[in-house]
Amino acid sequence: MTSSAILAVERLSSMHWRTFDPFLFCAYHKDNYPASVGTGSDYYSMGVDPKHLEDRYIGSDFSEQDGFSMYHGRVVPGFPSHPHFGFETVTVARQGLIDHFDSLGATARYGEGDLQWLTTGAGIQHSEMFPLRNADKPNPAELFQLWLNLPKAKKRSKPFFSMAWGPEQPLQSFGEKGKQAHLKLHGGKFAGLVGVPPPPDSYASDPKSEIVIATLKMEPGSSFKLPPASSSEINRTIYMFIGSGLSVEDKVFKDLTMVRLVADKEVELKHVGTEDLEVLLLQGRPIGEPVAQQGPFVANSREELLQVSREFSRTQFGGWKWPRRDPVHPREQGRFFEINGVRVDAPDNSSSSVSGGSCAPSS
Repeated sequence: MTSSAILAVERLSSMHWRTFDPFLFCAYHKDNYPASVGTGSDYYSMGVDPKHLEDRYIGSDFSEQDGFSMYHGRVVPGFPSHPHFGFETVTVARQGLIDHFDSLGATARYGEGDLQWLTTGAGIQHSEMFPLRNADKPNPAELFQLWLNLPKAKKRSKPFFSMAWGPEQPLQSFGEKGKQAHLKLHGGKFAGLVGVPPPPDSYASDPKSEIVIATLKMEPGSSFKLPPASSSEINRTIYMFIGSGLSVEDKVFKDLTMVRLVADKEVELKHVGTEDLEVLLLQGRPIGEPVAQQGPFVANSREELLQVSREFSRTQFGGWKWPRRDPVHPREQGRFFEINGVRVDAPDNSSSSVSGGSCAPSS
């Protein structure tokens, strides 16, 4: 009798989901922010009206009160400047805008399907703020942020910032019209698609890693076969984060659910519900090294963590050149990024190659 391809099942929390080596962390943020407090172009105009901030722990608000959180923001929601070391952040911005600034001079405004891939490596500070651009209607925001570990040999890589606009990430539909599954590949190679190139020192740049980051939107009545990976050693996990009625090996999941799968087996996903559902797929070969983590620092031992903490105290990972710890771009600013003085604006319908580069200043 064939053994099941399902290794584990776990109901999802609303925000932070369990991951497996080489992934360290997955946060899913979905916030229905209100209209901005003002109509101007300055920082305060793009914040939340104080009437919505009562009874919140401002400075560390993960309450989801009234359908949104402020996180560590006080006026504009988001994450003011904070350090990272020893891993990568991969941010898929599905709705809303994110304003990025970092300690090595890169800055960006991205969203509406764009992807940012940041190798933090030997150390960087960055801020991620969510400006409320709409003054006359709500400002919905939705994003994934993944933490992808770096092998010991790459933990002190030079930080590297890269961006891919939404249309640069391959999208393919499977099945008959009205009953289709739509696969969007954010990273890796999967189901005949090739994702955007990862940064050069990324673990994903090693073909043996078999990293896959993808989202699958399934219409009622659709199905999709997950092709097998090369080995059962590879970790493969799916997360049904929107909708209900996902069938895996005839087991139907109605609640938002994580399903860990045997990677080297073909597994058919079916949608037996009545509304669209969406699934996040994470896959990768384990790095298999010790992980020592203290907040935003990831090393291989406690001794290394102490060394990194001392380095940050001494160098601030390049310092902070920006006038605020929580800066935002003007309201009228479109999507763009700028690295080493070179600016790239998001085309309305982009089919160009991925743009990216080292965060390190030009010599």
